[in-house]
Amino acid sequence: MNKKADVLVIGGGVIGTSIAYYLAKQKKKVILVERYDHAAGASGSCDQMIIMQSKNPGVHLQYALASAEMYKTLSQELDYDIGYHKEGGMILIETSEEMEVMEDFVARQKEIGLQVEILTRKEAAKHQRGLAEHLVGATYSPQDAHIDPMKLNLGFAYAAKKLGVEILLNTEVTGIIQQGNKVTGVETNQGTILAPLVINAAGAWAPLIGQMVGLELPIKPRRGQIAVSEPVAPYVKGDVLSARYIVAKYNPDILEKSDDRAVQLGVGLALSQTEKGNILIGATREFVGYDLGNTREGIKEVLKNATRLVPGLKKMNFIRVMSGVRPYTPDGLPLVGFVKGLEGFFMAAGHEGDGLALAPVTGKMVADIIEEGKTFMDVSAIDPNRFNL
Repeated sequence: MNKKADVLVIGGGVIGTSIAYYLAKQKKKVILVERYDHAAGASGSCDQMIIMQSKNPGVHLQYALASAEMYKTLSQELDYDIGYHKEGGMILIETSEEMEVMEDFVARQKEIGLQVEILTRKEAAKHQRGLAEHLVGATYSPQDAHIDPMKLNLGFAYAAKKLGVEILLNTEVTGIIQQGNKVTGVETNQGTILAPLVINAAGAWAPLIGQMVGLELPIKPRRGQIAVSEPVAPYVKGDVLSARYIVAKYNPDILEKSDDRAVQLGVGLALSQTEKGNILIGATREFVGYDLGNTREGIKEVLKNATRLVPGLKKMNFIRVMSGVRPYTPDGLPLVGFVKGLEGFFMAAGHEGDGLALAPVTGKMVADIIEEGKTFMDVSAIDPNRFNL
């Protein structure tokens, strides 16, 4: 196989297929390569949340809000049902210390434009049944939503193919072709593909691609373990997180210093229910390299934490578990943009647990930058060169 394209995208998850789709709308000849299949990585082993409340006030939340607007019409645009539902969401608060943190968090989110408020425990119970009595309150936003991640991945892929994108599954990149400091294509297990622009959208595996061109990317795989219930009648309304989830996400150093095993595993509630009735309960946040296995300890701590916050879940039967690795970065923001000193190499990875929320806006911004040299949002905060690559 010897092929040519204007742009070569590495990675067939929601980020890679979104980028391929929006580039194809710009009339680019695109080839996307995926080592396994769509949704074989984080896009197929995650929850379903497009939750605004978990985003740090600032550009992170601004990107998420822009993406949320795109989601409203995305099923129609892709001509594919992605399972989009906007039912709101809440973050459960257990202590006065957490309440103080969340009050500041909410105040700053409101300044960005998020519709969010603090509820008493009694008010929160009107939105979600079965909450623990010890909760002191919750935050609530009507702007939170969820989708089916596999349908989203396939929706972008099918729409991209309709626009002429060639998608090569079971195709592993084995090397990057360079002429001096210029990237000119890739070598794969299926042959050579020449392209003046290569986009690294390989998620948690992006550092391995980076190493092929001498880059040490500040992206680390972070495992998340999730339990799945049998289908049950509607029980979880919208998306439910815990304030501990926010702490685990943005303050990993706290996890390392704690003697609490659940805290060390980064356990924080992430609760939602699928269209078919399955309840998804997550998740851990563990730095264990590329170990994709579930552990008895991890799932035990996830379920123990969930039933402590929502005791009604004790009545549910859980039928399977899953895990995946998310691409963590030190500042919680992805790397999106051209790499200085390496012409033709573009980064689009490091979204950690925000790949679903940011997939549409990431694809649009990447396509804009490549086609016009600019985009509709300020992307300086996610410039990959902020890490001095």
